[in-house]
Amino acid sequence: MIPVVDIFAGPGGLNEGFSSVLDPASNKPVFKTAVSIEMEQSAVNTLTLRAAYRHLLRSDEGLPQAYQDFLDGRTSLTDLHNDSRFASAYKQAQKEVRHFELSENSRADSDKMIEEALGNDPSEWILIGGPPCQAYSLAGRSRRTNDLDFENDHKHFLYREYLHIIKRFKPAIYVMENVKGLLSATNGGSKMFELIRRDLTSPSDNLTYKLHSMVVETDEEEPGPEDFIIRAEDFGIPQKRHRVIIIGVREDLNLGAPAVLEKSAPVTVREAIGNLPKIRSSVSRTADHDGQLWADVRRNIREIARRDTLLETLPAPSNVKLDTLSLAQAVAPSDTVLNNASAKCYHDWIAEHAGSATLQHEARGHMIQDLQRYYLLSALAHSVTDSPKVRQLPRGYWPNHKNVESAAMPFEDRFRVQVWNKPSTTIVSHIAKDGHYYIHPDPSQMRSLTVREAARLQTFPDNYVFVGNRTQQYTQVGNAVPPLLAHKIGKAIADLLLCSTSS
Repeated sequence: MIPVVDIFAGPGGLNEGFSSVLDPASNKPVFKTAVSIEMEQSAVNTLTLRAAYRHLLRSDEGLPQAYQDFLDGRTSLTDLHNDSRFASAYKQAQKEVRHFELSENSRADSDKMIEEALGNDPSEWILIGGPPCQAYSLAGRSRRTNDLDFENDHKHFLYREYLHIIKRFKPAIYVMENVKGLLSATNGGSKMFELIRRDLTSPSDNLTYKLHSMVVETDEEEPGPEDFIIRAEDFGIPQKRHRVIIIGVREDLNLGAPAVLEKSAPVTVREAIGNLPKIRSSVSRTADHDGQLWADVRRNIREIARRDTLLETLPAPSNVKLDTLSLAQAVAPSDTVLNNASAKCYHDWIAEHAGSATLQHEARGHMIQDLQRYYLLSALAHSVTDSPKVRQLPRGYWPNHKNVESAAMPFEDRFRVQVWNKPSTTIVSHIAKDGHYYIHPDPSQMRSLTVREAARLQTFPDNYVFVGNRTQQYTQVGNAVPPLLAHKIGKAIADLLLCSTSS
């Protein structure tokens, strides 16, 4: 197997994609994670759990019953750790996953980790990862417009840790992921992308790489900055996620270029999450004794639907038994009708080795006023072509904010329904803070997306479990590379390497 070093790993989206690539001749994994490095503890715990799962899955005995019981919702993560086979695999996984912060001052330690993980100078290995992107993202830059220290933020230059590893260990191929804002980011008057591109092309004397796009043929011509943008929805991902992904191939190996990704039909929100169990929100910031508050919310919604002429044609919940919806259901998803090959491919990926329970599919609580807005906006979304704006609602349901009357109202897009018939908007880590931008499209459920729904839109398999509290789980999901997209990139790279070894 080809070793992979995974840095700035997050919860493991890139790693999951590469780890799942199989050699068509042997049906065995092409890649093996040598070491995975991440600084955030809850993400490290998620990576370690997943690494233990892979060790067990690939063992001669396969998954132990204890792990299957966990995936089926019959036992807890604590129970799983008490199983001897799992405990042994987890101990092995802890050697693979390292809780560590990469920096200029810690290079001696990280070099030692990588050197030990790679062993005796492998001729071919892969470096994958995405340096933290807050300094490059459009949102991050707008928040720090007047921050005099912004240009000195060390996050601007964490790519240098990526570059150091390239110079020191000379991977055959590297995969670097970042936000689209990298293309327009500047520092000290210089464009960050051009600086990074120059460094990645010629990391040191006698070491050069050819940079390739995964969406534009780059054998003959130098790709332009925009050529490195992958629009995930064009490749079977149920999400409009646009990211810069650079593939570097070491020139002295004469490997050629990886094949560009093949476009496919869009996968919609309905096709991705429409078969998950229906659940409802709880009412936050107050005690809901015996569901009485929820019953009050239901009556209020019915009164709104009856009273407001704007809503006369919208689906009122009078025929929906809202009180029968539970806060969480650890049951299997229902069957879904798949009308295109992209959706079938997506569900084959999502469902592989899944348990009989839908894990991490619990609704978080919302204030009564937000529950009403969620209902109205999701109901209105059924009669418009896109997510409705909050100012399309009667004035009484606008947010109580001093800028609410402004023409440049910052809340105009703050409440957004993820409409059924399109891919979702980008899942980002802000989903951990509130759910206003991620309203479920079913009016009867009146809630934001669950961790599992966000993970589905990110294409994490249903048996991928995120460790930590719910805020940490949402953050991990939002920070990840979609694993199915990573799998397609990994397959193209595997084909390139396997072809070179067989010729």
